[in-house]
Amino acid sequence: MSTAVPPGARRPSAESPSTRSPGSARTAPATAPAPAPAGVPAAPAPAVAFLSDVVHRSTSDTARDTASDVTSDIARGTAPALRSGVHPETRPAAGPPGRAAFRPDIEGLRGVAVLAVLAFHAAVPGLTGGYVGVDVFFVISGFLITGLLLARPTGLRDFAARRARRILPAAAVVLVATALAGGALLDPLRGTDLARDLIASAGQFANWRFVGQQTDYLAAERDPSPLQHFWSLGVENQFYLLWGVLLLGLARLLSGRRRTAAVAVTVTAIGGVSLALCIRWTAGSAPLGYFSTAARLWEFAVGAGAALLRVALAARTARPGPAAGLARWVLRLLGWAGAAAVLLAVFRYDRNTPFPGSAALLPVLGAGAVLLAAPLHRTAGAGDIGRLLAVRPLRAAGRLSYAWYLWHWPVLTIAQARWGTLPWTTLVALTAASALPAWLTLRLVEQPLRRGSSPAPRRGLAVGASALIIPLIAGLTLGGGTVRALGDAGPPVVVPAGAVDGPALLAPGTRLLTLTPSLARAREDFPPGRGCEIPLGADSSPRCLFGPGTGAGTEAGPDRIVLIGDSHAGQWISGALALAGQRNWALEVLVKPGCPLATLTVRNNVLGRTFDECDRWRETTLTRLATGPRPRLVLMAGLNRYGSQEERAEGWTRTLDRLAAVGAPLAYLADTPMPGKDIPTCLAASDGRSDACFFPRESAFERDPLIDGGLAARYGVRVLDLAPLLCPGTGPDCPAVLEGVVLYRDSGHITDTLARVLAPRLDRGLLGTG
Repeated sequence: MSTAVPPGARRPSAESPSTRSPGSARTAPATAPAPAPAGVPAAPAPAVAFLSDVVHRSTSDTARDTASDVTSDIARGTAPALRSGVHPETRPAAGPPGRAAFRPDIEGLRGVAVLAVLAFHAAVPGLTGGYVGVDVFFVISGFLITGLLLARPTGLRDFAARRARRILPAAAVVLVATALAGGALLDPLRGTDLARDLIASAGQFANWRFVGQQTDYLAAERDPSPLQHFWSLGVENQFYLLWGVLLLGLARLLSGRRRTAAVAVTVTAIGGVSLALCIRWTAGSAPLGYFSTAARLWEFAVGAGAALLRVALAARTARPGPAAGLARWVLRLLGWAGAAAVLLAVFRYDRNTPFPGSAALLPVLGAGAVLLAAPLHRTAGAGDIGRLLAVRPLRAAGRLSYAWYLWHWPVLTIAQARWGTLPWTTLVALTAASALPAWLTLRLVEQPLRRGSSPAPRRGLAVGASALIIPLIAGLTLGGGTVRALGDAGPPVVVPAGAVDGPALLAPGTRLLTLTPSLARAREDFPPGRGCEIPLGADSSPRCLFGPGTGAGTEAGPDRIVLIGDSHAGQWISGALALAGQRNWALEVLVKPGCPLATLTVRNNVLGRTFDECDRWRETTLTRLATGPRPRLVLMAGLNRYGSQEERAEGWTRTLDRLAAVGAPLAYLADTPMPGKDIPTCLAASDGRSDACFFPRESAFERDPLIDGGLAARYGVRVLDLAPLLCPGTGPDCPAVLEGVVLYRDSGHITDTLARVLAPRLDRGLLGTG
């Protein structure tokens, strides 16, 4: 399971259990796209009844079910009993040889984890680190599956069949239900995104889709996907594949203690490499660190290590005497310390915590300690953490955890996409209500398949294949329906002629009969040269030249315009190209998304830390301008929302001192209005009615130090402010569409079509011609 988006990312987008999806998570993922202990409001009576019913299954039934299989993240809270062929002293104290020992403490730990994630997604105050519940699930998975494969080595085909039969059918039910709900309740653009996410989720590679989405700044302003939480299921199943091949391969080659030693070395090596990657990627690319399998394997490896350590400790704690008593006492303390570590992360971490990275060590090692500390040869006593974890409410939540986790996030995201941001009390109520379909899924899908399906591998693989194919069909059907609803994207956009000046956007006599660009194209109406807008982790811009004399191997010459800033500068590439083309000049693009040209240090929410790469990029870029050929014009632009007004003024002063020393004319494009909502999605939801997507003037603008603070006049900067054109009049709202032109491709960037329409105004306003 997981959070939908990495802590620290723009949206809770559910992070991932909106989502830091960051770095991405970031990014992270986000992540992707963001499960309580004490303090979580009680569920309504019907939900409690369903949970109670789950708990009242007999212990004998549970033992029988788990003897046949252990399902890691969706396991019913059991631990495998290692056969005497591995270590005789680890056989369960009671029950038939070879049976799985029921572990109510694991079921309870799963309950803590899922409640933490659910509370985080419902924005329950105080539980700001609930997303660590996903990490606890990963540790439990590594513990259970490693123990199972050591105890009962089987064929890879049989192992895959069991995993598919246990995991995929419930996921397929949720995917199909989400497709139906999304098709009925979401606008066509969100439905198109959902269809793609559904295909990725059904194919078990959703985590990699969200890595790509949240690493791409162009997708950063979109609302979280109703299926973003499926990233963790993708990670889980990819882990199963790798672990099954490794451990079953070792079982064929080795036996007894040699096999156990080889597994220990393998687990340590994989865990060490994965942890190093996790820490590195969390610092440099949060979505990759959050959503990728390689960065999460160490968490499974901690669980696997706990399973191996239990085998090693079994003989020591079984013998009578003071040494065994001391060992049991130490394990008891270890269990309480581990539980405290998990809860500390739940209550103290938040979206600003760089995660997973080294911060994940606290909940991961804590969960491993709880799993390791359970008594090996006796029932948990009053002083054991297992006694507390085995209380009925936690076991109930743990038993329902997989289905509840799958259902709650689509309910929350679709409700908020339909009715807007909801208070946390309403989110808690919706989360509790999602226990009903979760309980039905458990009773009607999970339990019948676990108890009644044929053990033959071909039957399990057939069930798994059906559970993959049916959601894929649902995704393709949904995608086809949204394409029909949006209409054909049609030929490339024909850009209408723009006015040179005056209050009208379009040239006299120019009229548009349909929205331009079309809603099917608006979200993808990007400027050329997307490679010029460098990734978050980069600290220098590549050679990015357009126009005459810019072939391979050529360097920037003096006859060029330099466009410099963040992504709000990058949105003007087409307009600047037209400006340069009129004079047979080249255009050089120096753009870094999320990085202010004003000299001030900022925090990047996707990375979840101070944006050091931005400071380095700015220094490198300003030095590059000062030492290279002097351009014809330096054109500055950018988002006018970094830091406080005072910080922006001081930062611009320092930057303008450097740029003035270059000796080139300076020009500045004032920031465009900020809608604060996804305009194409809004238009799609309102059937193209432009008057339905107005946004408040009050929040659309910030005080600009160059214009309002007088810095432009002090440094001789020529300013073009298009705000009066894009938000005309003095009313309380700004439009999203003007004269048939869709102004914004997301919640903050203008469409490339608008940039082209405005090119004549840039020419006259910045260079005095047109």
